[in-house]
Amino acid sequence: MTVYLMGMKRLRAAVVVAAAAMAALPASAQPLPTLGPLDAGGRVPYYIEEGEPGSSFAPADRDLATWAFKAWERAIGGRLTFEPSAKKEQALVVVHWVPAGGGEYGEMRSVQVGDKHGAAVYIRPDTNSLGPEIADVTGRDPLFRDTIVYLTCVHEIGHALGLPHTAEFADIMYFFGYGGDIPAFFNRYRTRLRNRGDIATTPGLSPADIARVRTLYPAR
Repeated sequence: MTVYLMGMKRLRAAVVVAAAAMAALPASAQPLPTLGPLDAGGRVPYYIEEGEPGSSFAPADRDLATWAFKAWERAIGGRLTFEPSAKKEQALVVVHWVPAGGGEYGEMRSVQVGDKHGAAVYIRPDTNSLGPEIADVTGRDPLFRDTIVYLTCVHEIGHALGLPHTAEFADIMYFFGYGGDIPAFFNRYRTRLRNRGDIATTPGLSPADIARVRTLYPAR
């Protein structure tokens, strides 16, 4: 089982210990399986769970996960189609909303779904657990909170697609263990939003993110 974490870097301090070891590895040393094998239409069924008790999940968070799937779908140029599944057991990607833990934003676990590679994506929407600076901003600005949850969904779904971490701060697949101003990472996206609905049309992907995922899923 492959586990990928989007860990919280305590601002300009130590990173989560479990993630720190991964930071020493170059991105090329962190291979992940791609989803599939897929049918001829490139269909990827997904399922979004209800939030677990204590997760700080809000029903509107389902929109953020859905928009994250659609952002990757557009980036891949129609080579994959993400479709909601009525049954969890038939989904290749399942999104779980879980309580805060270890300062992590999210996690992806590679799983087997019948004869296919799939993924379990875990999102921790309790932004109050991410340190006082993040908690202060999200308490005053709900769109900053939605920015963090949305971009975490995009990042972890990127892992589900087979994308590794990168060391490029501009990428959504950037690994926080490499350092940098983490509030600024989120704020550059937040400043592009006028209202919550803008998230649906503002993917948050870099050109490099798009190029890498198109390499994994070439045109049929």
